[in-house]
Amino acid sequence: MPTSSDVPLLRSDERLAWLALTRTRGIGPTRLRLLLEACTTPLGALSAPISFLRTIPGFDRVMAEAVRGASLEEAARLEAETAALGGRVLLPGDADFPDLALPNADAPLCLFAVGDLALLERPAVAVVGSRAPTRYGIEVGELVAGQAAAAGLVVVSGMARGLDAVAHRSALAAGGGSIGVLGCGLGVVYPSSNRRLYEDMRAKGLLLTEQPPHQRPTEGSFPERNRIIAALARVTVVIEAGATSGALITARVANDLSRTVMAVPGMVTSALSVGTNRLIQDGAHPLLRMEDLMARYPEVRVQVDPAVRVPADRSLEQRLLSLLERGPSALEDLCLELGEGSQSVLVALGTLEIAGLVAQRADRLYAAANRGLAAEAIAR
Repeated sequence: MPTSSDVPLLRSDERLAWLALTRTRGIGPTRLRLLLEACTTPLGALSAPISFLRTIPGFDRVMAEAVRGASLEEAARLEAETAALGGRVLLPGDADFPDLALPNADAPLCLFAVGDLALLERPAVAVVGSRAPTRYGIEVGELVAGQAAAAGLVVVSGMARGLDAVAHRSALAAGGGSIGVLGCGLGVVYPSSNRRLYEDMRAKGLLLTEQPPHQRPTEGSFPERNRIIAALARVTVVIEAGATSGALITARVANDLSRTVMAVPGMVTSALSVGTNRLIQDGAHPLLRMEDLMARYPEVRVQVDPAVRVPADRSLEQRLLSLLERGPSALEDLCLELGEGSQSVLVALGTLEIAGLVAQRADRLYAAANRGLAAEAIAR
């Protein structure tokens, strides 16, 4: 499959022919490349004799007849439906078509988009994770996505429930940009609980999909969309992920593309930490501070605020900071003084560590990492 820079801008009739071919059963990037090499143009492929099409490697009679049956009328209907939803069809060669750098066999043949296409030109970070996150995962997701967006990065995720939705909402709430890659067509809100988020993303962000308008999601469409999430971002951050989480597919694609994968460490007793801890074990970078992420974007000059803005009801974190302001402590001592179980204290320590307020020393004692910032957080 040619890259977007290799494909010339197509005139309207050739665009329809290209779109018609992409909707033809059995036509993928490899077959389309062979077809265009033999027939020169999409319209040429639609009008080529079946006898000629059968001489192309991989094209038997069934495939040749499928090509000849490709419908320009169906393609025109898809364009009209996309426009009615306020969107656009993007084809390789279009100025707005993103350079995803995916292998030929995985490159999308077309994309349907609605929203701010300028977001595709900005540096992006993917934030993904569990559909049923813990309170800790939600807090970390809000922190990472919100501060990344406030610093000028575009936050990319998959519009699923859980941490995907947290990432999108936090990016928009911070006044930043966000791209949602759908596993369904435009006009379909899935899951239905994300209806408000869907409308907010249409108005303030960008929705992107390979699926035609009104196409319901299928079992395979979510793993497929994950490769686009990874390809859009320089760094993929995985916050919480079980052993079989789809977020691990996104991380694997990012790794295959030689992009950076970062994972948030989690408790070894949590099923939602199995995937993230294993990523780190296999070479992913642990995300402990926002500075760890922002160092991957040297062109972004805005400084992130490493402090956690602790609301009044987060008393455990505040109490922890107060104790550590007195001096370093071991986990068991903190649990005794706070009267809390080790799991609750570890979650709170992890949140504060991500924010740069707490650090674990080489002697395994926990200490306030920045006394001035910790004091400010306690005061809040």
